Amino acid sequence: MEEGVDYYFNDQGLMVFTAAYHVKRGYCCKNICKHCPWNYGKNNGQNSPIQPTSKADTKWSNYKKK
Repeated sequence: MEEGVDYYFNDQGLMVFTAAYHVKRGYCCKNICKHCPWNYGKNNGQNSPIQPTSKADTKWSNYKKK
């Protein structure tokens, strides 16, 4: 695992996995992760897995705060 690609540490010092890491792992852990590419636990009325639309959607740079 590579910091800044697969995970980062938030302001509270907790390790947060990126969407890129979740996609590499290949499945949803159902822990309502912040960057879940399958949107598990989001209030969208469903918890069915969805696939990221492209590899570009999993790049860490797409998820950094601006």
